[in-house]
Amino acid sequence: MLTTTNPAPEQYVESSTFASRYVREPLPRFQMPKNSMPKEAAYQVITDELMLDGNPRLNLASFVTTWMEPECDKLMMASVNKNYVDMDEYPVTTELQNRCVNMIANLFNAPIGSGEAAVGVGTVGSSEAIMLAGLAFKRKWQQKMKSQGKPYDKPNIVTGANVQVCWEKFARYFEVELKEVKLKEGYYVMDPVKAVEMVDENTICVAAILGSTLTGEFENVKLLNELLTKKNKETGWDTPIHVDAASGGFIAPFVYPELEWDFRLPLVKSINVSGHKYGLVYAGIGWVVWRSKEDLPDDLVFHINYLGSDQPTFTLNFSKGSSQIIAQYYQLIRLGFEGYKSIMGNCIGNARILKEGIEKTGRFEVVSKDVGVPLVAFALKDSSKYTVFQISDALRKFGWIVPAYTMPADAEHIAVLRVVVREDFSCSLAERLISHIQEVLKELDSLPSRIVKDSHVVAVAKEVVDENKDAEAAKMGDRKIQEKVTKQWRHYVQTKKTGVC
Repeated sequence: MLTTTNPAPEQYVESSTFASRYVREPLPRFQMPKNSMPKEAAYQVITDELMLDGNPRLNLASFVTTWMEPECDKLMMASVNKNYVDMDEYPVTTELQNRCVNMIANLFNAPIGSGEAAVGVGTVGSSEAIMLAGLAFKRKWQQKMKSQGKPYDKPNIVTGANVQVCWEKFARYFEVELKEVKLKEGYYVMDPVKAVEMVDENTICVAAILGSTLTGEFENVKLLNELLTKKNKETGWDTPIHVDAASGGFIAPFVYPELEWDFRLPLVKSINVSGHKYGLVYAGIGWVVWRSKEDLPDDLVFHINYLGSDQPTFTLNFSKGSSQIIAQYYQLIRLGFEGYKSIMGNCIGNARILKEGIEKTGRFEVVSKDVGVPLVAFALKDSSKYTVFQISDALRKFGWIVPAYTMPADAEHIAVLRVVVREDFSCSLAERLISHIQEVLKELDSLPSRIVKDSHVVAVAKEVVDENKDAEAAKMGDRKIQEKVTKQWRHYVQTKKTGVC
């Protein structure tokens, strides 16, 4: 005869996390707890805290992919325990990375023969990719200067002031002077003419951006190549170009195939792209490819032997997951050229719908361009009563995360909102966002102004107008007021000058 013991009623209650002591005590913040807790309780309390995060799908600040197919999710979970650096143990994963490099290099028109392996590597994002490309340029330049018996201790790199912060990190970490081409109102990308003027014998490369973080605009890499080729011929230098295609590298080949920005231009020696942006993979994967083996100094490369073959490796990281590499390969073969073209076309179309809806309000000036990354950046025509920062705050109540930020030097007085249109941002969501923006505008119109023009601001404006009575001076007076208002608001809110890498 079998006997059973029924649990006491309190044991049933204790099996519920919300009936346990674990929800009556604050979670540890500084020290590891002395005692363990049930796995169910740990899962529940962490899940509850994470509810306060924003919804990734409604995070319109980020270029980073927030949705993938369930089949790819399964592949990623199945490989989450693989350390990519163990090439001997996971040779197939290494092979998948090499296939991705080959496909991306061919997509960027690298001059490699049929069946020939490309030169490149997977990284944890475009930041690492840029560091690697920059190191290659610096080492090549140093070797050249040494061979000519010239000083090699003051390298510099020329970029626009609109570059992502990772370029500033590279310059600071690896002791390279960053020479920035300043922006101006109405022109928010690097001017190729001014960039080439800044090039000197110590310039390791000029970095062009295919898809500015600020406005999505593509910089004119073809014109840069032409101007730099002429200067190299005149001076005897051989200053190269790197293209930061973090955002636009998976846009241009499919939407603007005739645009010449890649290895079709002789001076373009390396290109980086973010697989976790429009490469359509979750965060944690970037790529950098070089034109040829000669453009990557061999003394920067470590050689690992696996299965009797040489596997060159050039990274700043060591251990890292394999999931994103496998996911990238999935997307490349699952979607193919046709699939990527359709998705990018949809993104461009939905960005156009959003732009038209924002323009119809009559309240904004769109500063982003039609040709570029699918995003919409727009500024208030009149910021005398409220600012884009207040609009950004008000949209949060609907769940939208829409960043507001000011432009870099010399356009700091321009403040904009920016919406990034990703694969999972549909036409319906675009229409819903437009309606919510209209609601916010109506609400802010009904409220008293929260912008206080202090006596100093008013005095500055009055002084300018009094001294100069003509229309141009009055216009400058308005601009000074706008600059003061923007500065004052930035004092109270946290602004974002550059986007996510």
